[in-house]
Amino acid sequence: MPKVKVPRKSTSVDMTAMCDVAFLLLTFFILTATARQPDPLEIKTPSSTVQFKVPDKDLAIVSIGKGKVFLEIIGQDIKKDALRRMGELYSTQFTEEEAKRFGVLSSFGVPMGGLKQYINMSPDERKKSGYDKDGIQIDSTRNNELYRWIEQARRSVADLHQTEMRVSIKGDSEEEYPVIRKIVDVLQKQQVNKFSLITSAEGATK
Repeated sequence: MPKVKVPRKSTSVDMTAMCDVAFLLLTFFILTATARQPDPLEIKTPSSTVQFKVPDKDLAIVSIGKGKVFLEIIGQDIKKDALRRMGELYSTQFTEEEAKRFGVLSSFGVPMGGLKQYINMSPDERKKSGYDKDGIQIDSTRNNELYRWIEQARRSVADLHQTEMRVSIKGDSEEEYPVIRKIVDVLQKQQVNKFSLITSAEGATK
C-alpha cells in the first residue's frame, strides 16, 4: 500500500510585528525614564564585612564629607511632600514643576534661601553656582535646617506610607568625629536613636 505524502509547510514565522512591539516598548522606556543626577559630594566610605542591604524606600541618607553635610531623601513622593512642608516653614512657595525637578535630585546641600534657584538650574549650572559649597546648615541651634529637613521628611513618610522613616549616615573615612557627632545629636533630638552606617564591602574573612 503506497504511503500518503503529507504536504510540507514552511516553519518560518514572520517576526516583523514582534520587532515593532519591542522597539516601541524600548522607545517608551527611554523617553519616560528619568536620569539620576550625580552626587555633588564624593565620599570614600570605610570598609566593613557586615552585609546589610540598605532599603530602597522610606529612607533618608545623611552624607558627610570635607566638613559638609548633604541629604538624600528616597522616594519622589516623599521628596515633593517634604519640599512642600519646608516651603511652608520658610515661607517659600514651590511650583509643581520645581517639585518635580527636586524629586529627581540625588543628595543636596543647599540652604533654603537658595534652594529655589538651585532647583531651576541645569546640572552644569549647579556645579558652577557654588550654592552647595557649604552643605546644609547644622550649626545654628535656632535654625538648624538639617533638623527641619529630617523632621519634615519623617512626617511625610508617616502620612504617605504610614510607617517610620529610617536614617542612614554615609560618612567619609577621613571625616573628623565632631561633624559626625553633630549629626547624631540632630537625630537624637528627634528621638531617632537607631540608624545605620553605610560602608563599602570588604572581603569576607576566611
